[in-house]
Amino acid sequence: SAAPRPPGRRGVPERLSRAAAPRCPSQLSQPPPLLRAVGMAAEDEGELNLLECRVCFERYGPGGQRRPRNLPCGHVLCRGCVGALGGPEHRRLECPFCRRACGSAETSDCLPLLQLLEVLGPAGGSVPSALGRSGGGGAVGPAAAGLGLRLSLGGWGSLVNPTGVAACQRSGRLAVSHDGKKKIHVFGPSGSCLQRFGERGDAGNDIKYPLDVTVTSDGHVLVTDGGDRSVKAFDFDGRGVLAVREGFCLPWGLDATPESEVILTDSEAGALYRLTADFKKGKLKKCQMIWSQLISPRGVAVSQTSGAIVVIEHLKAPGPNSGSTRVKIFSAEMDLIGQMDSFGLNLIFPSNIYTTAVAFDKEDRVIVTDVCSQAVICLGKPEEFPIFNPLISHGLSYPVGLAYMANNSLVVLDSGDHSIKIYSST
Repeated sequence: SAAPRPPGRRGVPERLSRAAAPRCPSQLSQPPPLLRAVGMAAEDEGELNLLECRVCFERYGPGGQRRPRNLPCGHVLCRGCVGALGGPEHRRLECPFCRRACGSAETSDCLPLLQLLEVLGPAGGSVPSALGRSGGGGAVGPAAAGLGLRLSLGGWGSLVNPTGVAACQRSGRLAVSHDGKKKIHVFGPSGSCLQRFGERGDAGNDIKYPLDVTVTSDGHVLVTDGGDRSVKAFDFDGRGVLAVREGFCLPWGLDATPESEVILTDSEAGALYRLTADFKKGKLKKCQMIWSQLISPRGVAVSQTSGAIVVIEHLKAPGPNSGSTRVKIFSAEMDLIGQMDSFGLNLIFPSNIYTTAVAFDKEDRVIVTDVCSQAVICLGKPEEFPIFNPLISHGLSYPVGLAYMANNSLVVLDSGDHSIKIYSST
């Protein structure tokens, strides 16, 4: 592998001396290169390549020396460059872009890039092909199945690489997790931003890297924090009421039951947990593993009527093919009802499906997002799974989150253009 190039003027490699210091996609001060995949042309040769380490200029990979690592300052280097800058004894290193010092142990995996690499696959496809686009576009088109776009919130500058969305059934408020300065935004039913909270830091109520968000029936916002591998609870004013750190490897997706219990996935442990707490008093009652031996589970949803649980597993694919996903459905008693992976779905449906988010609608049907076709698809009720009914087939770039509001409006979190799109029956 190539050795890191020596830093140029003021610690920035010479090739980038006139360009902005590159950061993790969540840290860019301008629309990230991911947006180029949905229609933004490169106007300057110094424009940054999202998939390259900007020290050695090698393409990132999912493992080994090319695995992308976050520095505490937010800049991203490959593991090989982090090791080289830290010296043979792996002591403290300086960021080559901003000169902030840190220890090798303070670096962490850059989860957004690893997710993107997983979608692109070992064959190393391009971002546009991963998103299923051949070029420009991105204009909002009509939705299928009688759904029309009613409201669009956020956008670049308001939201930065959003990761999760949840709806409060009582108040109609929406909670969104993203990687901006304040990690949680709360929007009112009319679309106005009511509250922002959760800054990056080491305090107990700070949020380093939010992976998902849910809202309990008693009005608390719960967030999975990949930065310190914890689950944190807040009220709608942003006051932290509880943080659970013990026992998790990498908590990822979560959803709340009508009784304000929380079902959450642990991606690294391959497990599903049920968390019970008195959030008003800030007391954890029980955190119980209810299923194990899952393969990288992430998205999860709980039916508000039957109590059924659906989980999205992210499978590792051998050979040159890209990874795939598997949708697994359990009854409220945790009996396995059904499962289907991308290959099996492809035998039934007209296109590849790579699911990133899941929800139950008011009729207890399983709804998923598909980043390959930029669509939202209904897979039917648990007892009839799987069927195929596209709900939204136009106007999405990279859908990563789903939620249903009390009025049955469908909320789609689109990370491709950093927005929330709310659809209602026409």
